[in-house]
Amino acid sequence: MRRRVVITGIGIYSCLGKSLDEVASSLYRGKSGIGVDPARVAYGYRSPLTGIVTPPDLKGWIDRRMRQSLPEEAEFAVASTHEAMLTAGIDEDYRLNHEIGIFYGNDTSAQAVIETHEVMREKGDSMLIGSGGAFKSMTSAVSMNLSTIFKLRGVSISVAAACASGSHAIGLGYIFIRSGMQDMVLCGGAQEVNVYSMAGFDGLSAFSMRIDEPEKASRPFDANRDGLTPSGGAASLILEDEEHALKRGATIYGEVVGYGFSSNGGQISQADEQGAAITMTRALADAGIKSSDVDYINAHATSTPQGDRCEALAIDRIFAALGTPVSSTKSMTGHECWMAGASEIVYSLLMMKNSFIAPNINFETPDETAKNLNIISETKERNIDLFLSNSFGFGGTNSSIVVKKYRKRGD
Repeated sequence: MRRRVVITGIGIYSCLGKSLDEVASSLYRGKSGIGVDPARVAYGYRSPLTGIVTPPDLKGWIDRRMRQSLPEEAEFAVASTHEAMLTAGIDEDYRLNHEIGIFYGNDTSAQAVIETHEVMREKGDSMLIGSGGAFKSMTSAVSMNLSTIFKLRGVSISVAAACASGSHAIGLGYIFIRSGMQDMVLCGGAQEVNVYSMAGFDGLSAFSMRIDEPEKASRPFDANRDGLTPSGGAASLILEDEEHALKRGATIYGEVVGYGFSSNGGQISQADEQGAAITMTRALADAGIKSSDVDYINAHATSTPQGDRCEALAIDRIFAALGTPVSSTKSMTGHECWMAGASEIVYSLLMMKNSFIAPNINFETPDETAKNLNIISETKERNIDLFLSNSFGFGGTNSSIVVKKYRKRGD
C-alpha cells in the first residue's frame, strides 16, 4: 500500500494578501489584485499592468548577511514559507532534529543579473558587485536560500518548468513522500514582480492593454480578453507522510492524491488541447478516481486566446457533460507565472476549508470554446471534497494536481 501524502502547512504572499486570512477574504469577495506599476511606465513598458505585491520586511526574521543573498522572489518565498512552517507547527528546533526536503519552483532571477551587469558597465570592476550578487542571480536562488534559512537537510531541488514550475514541485514532493524517500517536504513556487522580470513578454504584446481598468484586465475564458496580466509573489506548502503527520499531531489541510504530467512536443509557445487532456486524465488515473468525482477545477486559463481555448476544449472533452464548476483565480491575481501552480493549490485549499468557489471575475461573454463549461462568475457557496488544479507552461510542459479533503481510513 502506497503511503498517503497530506498537506500540513500552507503559506501565501501574493497580490491578494500577505496572509492566509487576507487571501481567503479576497478570494471570497472576488477582489482583483491588479494595478498600474509606475516603475513600468517609467521603464517603457507597453502595458504597465501587474499584480501589486510589496516586498516583505524581513528585518528581525533573518540577519543582514542572509538578506544579501535574497533576490526579490526569494524574499517572497521566505515570507510564505514562514507562514507555512507556523501553520504546520514546525519550529527551528524541529527542523534541526528532523530531515525536511525541498522542491521549489522558480525559472528566473532577472533583476540580480541585470543589476550585476549595470555595476560592471558603470564601474568596470567585478569586486564591486557585492557578496550576494552571485547567489541572487541563480535560478536556484530560492531553494538554496530557503534550505539555508530554514535549515532543511533533505533533498533540495529547484524546479524550472516555466508556468508549471510550482505545480511540478508539488508533484515531485508528492512522489518522494509516497515512495518513502522523504517523510516531509517543503514545496512551492516564487515569481519576481520587478520591472526587469517581464519586459521581454511585454515586447511580445502578450499583456492586456486595459490600462484604464486594471481590475478588469484579466479575463480568462471571456471572448473580449486581450492578453494576460503578469503577477508574482510566493506560495509554500508542507507535504508530509500521513502517519508521520498524525504521530506529531499536525493539522491536516488536505491530501494530495494525484499528479499528472505531459509535454506537447510542439512549438515552444503554443498551447495544446491534447497535452492538457493527457495530463488531466493521468492525474485522475493516478488518484484512482473518475471525472465525476471532481467538485471543482482551478483552471490554468491565463486570459490569452489560444491558451484559454485549448484548455477549455480539453476540459470540455473530460468534464463538460458533468457540469463540473470551473474558475480561474488568475482573473483576480493575474498570471503568477512560476508560482502559479503552487499558489492555486493554496487558493483552492482555502476554498475547500471555507466551503466556497471563488469566482472567475470579468467573465461576461463566453468564448465559443468555453460555452459548454460551467464557469463560476460569482462566488458560490459550495462544499469541495476534491479539486483539480491545472498548470501549463512554455515549452509545452503540463501538470495537474488532484487534492482531496482529508479523512482517516475507515471514516
